[in-house]
Amino acid sequence: MDKHTVAFLLLDVAVIIAVARVGGMIARAVRQPAVVGEIAAGIALGPSLLGLLPGNPDQWLFPEEVRPLLGGLAQIGLVLFMFIVGLELDMRLTRGRERAAASISACSIVLPFGLGAALGLLLYPSHDTVGGVEIERLGMVLFMGVAMSITAFPVLARILADRGMMRTVPGVFSLAAAAVDDILAWTLLAFIIAIIEGGSPLEVAKIVGMTLVYAVIMFGIVRPLLAKLVEWRDAAGRLTPDILAVILIGVFLSSAATDVIGIHQIFGAFMFGAVMPKVGAEQLHREILERLEQVSVLLLLPMFFVVTGLSVDLAGIGLSGLWQLGLVLVVAIAGKFLGAYAGARVSAIPTRQSAAIAVLMNTRGLTELVILSAGRDLGVLSDDLFAMLVVMALVTTVLTEPLLRLVYPDTVVANDIAAAERRALAAATAPRVLVVLRDPDGTVEDLRARHRRLLDCATGYDVVLAGLLTMTDKPARRLEVGVPVVPDFAAMASAVEKLNLLGASLTGAGSVSVLCRFGSDPAADLDAMARNANADVIVIDAADRALGEMLRAAPVAIVDENAAAGAAPSRSVITCEVADSRSGRTAAVVGAGLALFGSRSLTIVSTGSRRRWLADLRPVIERGVRVSLVEPKRHRGEDAAFTVAAAADDPTHMRGPDIPVTVVDNTETSEEALGDRMTTLYAEATAPTDPTPSAGTGSTTSSPERH
Repeated sequence: MDKHTVAFLLLDVAVIIAVARVGGMIARAVRQPAVVGEIAAGIALGPSLLGLLPGNPDQWLFPEEVRPLLGGLAQIGLVLFMFIVGLELDMRLTRGRERAAASISACSIVLPFGLGAALGLLLYPSHDTVGGVEIERLGMVLFMGVAMSITAFPVLARILADRGMMRTVPGVFSLAAAAVDDILAWTLLAFIIAIIEGGSPLEVAKIVGMTLVYAVIMFGIVRPLLAKLVEWRDAAGRLTPDILAVILIGVFLSSAATDVIGIHQIFGAFMFGAVMPKVGAEQLHREILERLEQVSVLLLLPMFFVVTGLSVDLAGIGLSGLWQLGLVLVVAIAGKFLGAYAGARVSAIPTRQSAAIAVLMNTRGLTELVILSAGRDLGVLSDDLFAMLVVMALVTTVLTEPLLRLVYPDTVVANDIAAAERRALAAATAPRVLVVLRDPDGTVEDLRARHRRLLDCATGYDVVLAGLLTMTDKPARRLEVGVPVVPDFAAMASAVEKLNLLGASLTGAGSVSVLCRFGSDPAADLDAMARNANADVIVIDAADRALGEMLRAAPVAIVDENAAAGAAPSRSVITCEVADSRSGRTAAVVGAGLALFGSRSLTIVSTGSRRRWLADLRPVIERGVRVSLVEPKRHRGEDAAFTVAAAADDPTHMRGPDIPVTVVDNTETSEEALGDRMTTLYAEATAPTDPTPSAGTGSTTSSPERH
């Protein structure tokens, strides 16, 4: 390799990175996945755009001696991408919806495959020669079928994340179906490649047999060994260079094995990612993606886009080829849409949601380019047909976002999420608290130990465990691995599992429900969840105090796990320091509930009227709570007390040195009278009622009694 070649290689790498980044930014600016802009940028650097300029600058910029080097970098990028696709394949996404996912996936493969194969038969006479060699009709027909059947799981996942649709009916079922689709489509492609490469039945049988042996080794031997990576990572506390080296060695060895077998190196990378540990490995996955992001997204995958673009000459399609391009687009769009729609309707999914699923399953993105590159390597796609199929991959991906907004607008997304969350709630038997667990890492035992007091404060209430997972793609730091793989769907599945187990372990709750959201605006998500749950109180850890103070849907009890380590609601006198403010009166409501469902002993520290307090607290007194009233100047803190007070920013609050629970009430509705609130929340259904209301009580919009 001479200096001239090295200089051009370095120049080309710099140009490719710059153009890919610009293309991705433009795509995101028009609400498209970044991969659309990056693919378009790669095509633009080839004969389709740059080559149209005088002097053939594409030939000058990418000389023949440099292209094999770029191709080698592209293959490494492709292998890493397919590893990430396999890593993100989490079959827990299909749990509870296996039949519908299988139905949608099967229909969205069978119909496009059949139409694609028919199209291959029709187009074969026009594209029967590649490089001067006549290709087999069967190979081209089968490959056209599988090329029409692919759904790009990474692009689909990014669109769902960007629109907040992960917990909607279309989001849940399209993700599950796409996971099944990946397994079926890649298996089908491997079989078709075996047929194309093998030629004779004996050679095909040999390749298939070797592939089966490879799969048995990967699942039977390699998978159990890889499970030890989670223990290794947890013991080290991070993803060490040694762990990452083991993973990369495995990826490239697996890719080499499938290449030797004859089913293309992409399958080895995909398989290695698929057998990586999934349960309890979310942090390992995240760290792998963060490490690979730099080299994969910024450097290697752009090489793949450009190497692909250099093989695409849109001008070569010509006017005579436009009708063929039109047929390719019609078959691709109609086949996938109708197949997925039929599969969803067969599974009794409503019409609008079925249409949204069909639109989502039609996206192809980078995954389609991987398939097409394999077809080009196999010699079953002519240059013109390859260009048409690349255009099809871009068009179907670009259409997904606007079509999805047409059939499933933002207002419908919000309504469906709210309806799904309301359906998930257990029937109310007591006042309801929303217990917030941010990014629930660790085991169920870890969660119980870390949030011991938080969970104790929910005893006696109907509990809604609210898992809130924070998205990583914030404007300041967008995780783009896999262009554009979303790494947190496995974390979502794991979080729901852990919260369900945690809920099952709660012994003192009236009922337990689990809600989980995954977004980048925690305050908006929590307010929406609280409204959907009709929560009376939101309980949140003091580590998230700033978030708690932003909430408006319900009063917030902020629990300090470190304060008064020996105190607990069940065995301590509940001391409530009441201020003459909205938050102060809400603190009395929260304290009364903790006493009612805990120690049944309540001390109110207030300057208010004793008669008024006894009247307002009558619902809990009638249920056995012992109430003491103490003036602030006479109050002395007790070691056994569990103190509830208004938040520290309340100018009138009175607080001791150690406050386990502080209350913030920033709700935007009219404040009810204190006695009415106590009655609504804590009076027994069968408790006798006094037909003459006490002074100071009234309608739910009356002014509160001041103490």
